Amino acid sequence: MDMQNKRLTKSRTDRKLCGVCGGLAEYLNLDPTIVRLIWVLLMFAAGTGFLAYIIAALIMPEE
Repeated sequence: MDMQNKRLTKSRTDRKLCGVCGGLAEYLNLDPTIVRLIWVLLMFAAGTGFLAYIIAALIMPEE
């Protein structure tokens, strides 16, 4: 994918809940499992992961 046309969007194909982690993994060119583990770790860190996920799910556009 061309870096100039790269956009952060929710994934339609690699999703467990809303596609936020799958979309972020595609954008950062990382394994989606690693991104999901980071989200879970952030959830246990004072709940910031949960709040960040909800906000991202609301503002990120679909693919």
